[in-house]
Amino acid sequence: MSKEDIKAAESKADAKEEKLHRIRHSMAHVMAEAVLQMFPDGKVAIGPAIENGFYYDFDLPRSLKEEDLEDITLRMQEIIRKGLSFERRVITREDALERFADQPYKVELINELPEGEEISIYSQGDFTDLCRGPHVESTSKLNPQSFKLLSIAGAYWRGDEKRPMLQRIYGTAWTNPKDLRLYLQQLEELEKRDHRKVGRELDLFSTHEEAGPGLVYWHPKGARIRVAIEDFWRDEHRKNGYEFLFTPHVGKSWLWETSGHLDFYAEGMYPEMIMDKANYYAKPMNCPFHIMIYKTNKHSYRELPFRWAELGTVYRYEKSGTLHGLLRVRGFTQDDAHIFCTPEQVEDEILEVLRFSLHMLRSFGFKDIQAYLSTMPEKAVGDPDQWKLAEESLRKAIEAEGLEYEVDEGGGAFYGPKIDLKIKDALGRSWQLSTVQFDFNEPERFNMTYTDKSGAEKRPYMVHRALLGSLERFFGVLIEHYGGAFPVWLAPTQIMVIPVAAAFEEYADTVYRQLKEAGFRVDLDDSDDRLNAKIRNAQQDKIPYMLILGEKEAEAGAVSVRFRSGKQENGIPLNDFIARTNSVISDKKEL
Repeated sequence: MSKEDIKAAESKADAKEEKLHRIRHSMAHVMAEAVLQMFPDGKVAIGPAIENGFYYDFDLPRSLKEEDLEDITLRMQEIIRKGLSFERRVITREDALERFADQPYKVELINELPEGEEISIYSQGDFTDLCRGPHVESTSKLNPQSFKLLSIAGAYWRGDEKRPMLQRIYGTAWTNPKDLRLYLQQLEELEKRDHRKVGRELDLFSTHEEAGPGLVYWHPKGARIRVAIEDFWRDEHRKNGYEFLFTPHVGKSWLWETSGHLDFYAEGMYPEMIMDKANYYAKPMNCPFHIMIYKTNKHSYRELPFRWAELGTVYRYEKSGTLHGLLRVRGFTQDDAHIFCTPEQVEDEILEVLRFSLHMLRSFGFKDIQAYLSTMPEKAVGDPDQWKLAEESLRKAIEAEGLEYEVDEGGGAFYGPKIDLKIKDALGRSWQLSTVQFDFNEPERFNMTYTDKSGAEKRPYMVHRALLGSLERFFGVLIEHYGGAFPVWLAPTQIMVIPVAAAFEEYADTVYRQLKEAGFRVDLDDSDDRLNAKIRNAQQDKIPYMLILGEKEAEAGAVSVRFRSGKQENGIPLNDFIARTNSVISDKKEL
């Protein structure tokens, strides 16, 4: 495809997105009008278009029920059929405050607008909203059969737990009924794969509000998968020249004052603990601890680079309303590492880190990967030459690996540029996982040095990197990517041994023990259930292999294999099955 063709395709896609944005924003206003028809004294907050849909927040005299959505939908369809124009007007601040005097949330927004900023309103029918737009020309441009109200949720005003709790209605809107139908089918698939639902069904993990929200309990089956991930992680890090560290879970306030976390990140940290008349904090990051290890000795350029890795559990105070299964938690384990190197080593180190990141992600079955490069912002610490070298090393590494990438000019953190890697899962959703982040701030704050060839003291380059992000969030992504049907190397139970009758339990036990000794995660179903029930139970648990053992198998020292897909192979010699399965596991193949 030529550059012109690519540009034309991108322009067409942008136009489609803009059209959908206008439709969804307009639908939010239509929904607000419908809700106020039901509750004339209701208060409205904000109603933006969002990815795949829209929402609006309301303060209403009673709690909404699911059946209310049908009533609101019918009212919306009636409004759409009237063909009402969306009329825009610019008004003064005084006019706006007078017009929305009985709408306190709008008044708050108006009062926060900077002096001199244009204030615009949009009206359709009997509804007027404070809004910048854009909208479609009239409701006749909206298809009454191409939207659906999806759910009701609670949402604090301005996301602040100390402010009123509002009622949020979510909806989706498309240009035609077919696109709506396809999206609803996708939502059904998303619901089936929801990691919270699958986690309960497969008994992988749990969270307990009463014992502390946002804290994850790994059950035995989930822990088997975590151990498999960690074992692979450690093996690959050894191969790539990393040393492992273990650091404390808490540190004195001095550490977090020096790192800057108490200045910039205090709201995201757990409250202080007082011990021995000193203030301690649960760690939100591992990096200051790694720096303390670095500073226990003086270092020469000959020792560098250091590549230090840790599966370090950290604690961050996330607002309760944002917590979400494994994807947003308060305690999690980062697959963290820090590289300390000289300027001459930066380019090679970054290239190796990127290659390593891609290898890890691809090993877990993620093939569609895109890079995002964030560069120096206006306010930044560190020498501009350092930034230039760091940015160039990141750019060269991305291009050397042939990755598609986007540049966020000026979008880097104040302390260094970075690469983010996003993967697409089986449903086409993007997830940000790996990060490679330079840091010119902490080496300065902690006065980190090494001695160069001339004997002069220099600052080392410091690179933070996480390949999987956190084990909890990564596990949630894995569950939804595979829908719980993990590849054999990750499956909590890889093989279920099933005797067809009690007479063959002795042979089944022999097979079970051999597989156990061969290192497989294997279970034996010697219950009194019927054969069909045993197979059904194993399939519901998404176990890759079911070994069905009867008279023929016992006589031949063989196994009949029923695969998770329903396919079956009979009479495979046990040693052949072991060899084949080992090959599938070592190659990380999917069944």
